Amino acid sequence: MTKAEIVSSISEKSGIEKADVLATVEAFMDEVKVSLEKGDNVYLRGFGSFIIKTRAEKTGRNISKNTTIKIPAHNIPSFKPAKVFVEGVKSKVRVK
Repeated sequence: MTKAEIVSSISEKSGIEKADVLATVEAFMDEVKVSLEKGDNVYLRGFGSFIIKTRAEKTGRNISKNTTIKIPAHNIPSFKPAKVFVEGVKSKVRVK
């Protein structure tokens, strides 16, 4: 599902104009990004958490030059779904 499909679905279900829904969705995503960039996690009860994970320094390989490189420690954004969310997906989505 794309952002446009999400906006259309919310607009149809709520009766709110698509432009207003799009502005709200964009504002939500911006707030999540800004919070994570400041180092703050975002918790949405019943949905999940947008968190910052720290990756340790590790050694990698540049296969085109056949050399070893050091990948420094860094932070990455991550999403951890709530248990209710996970259970809902497990019970309703069939394995293909």
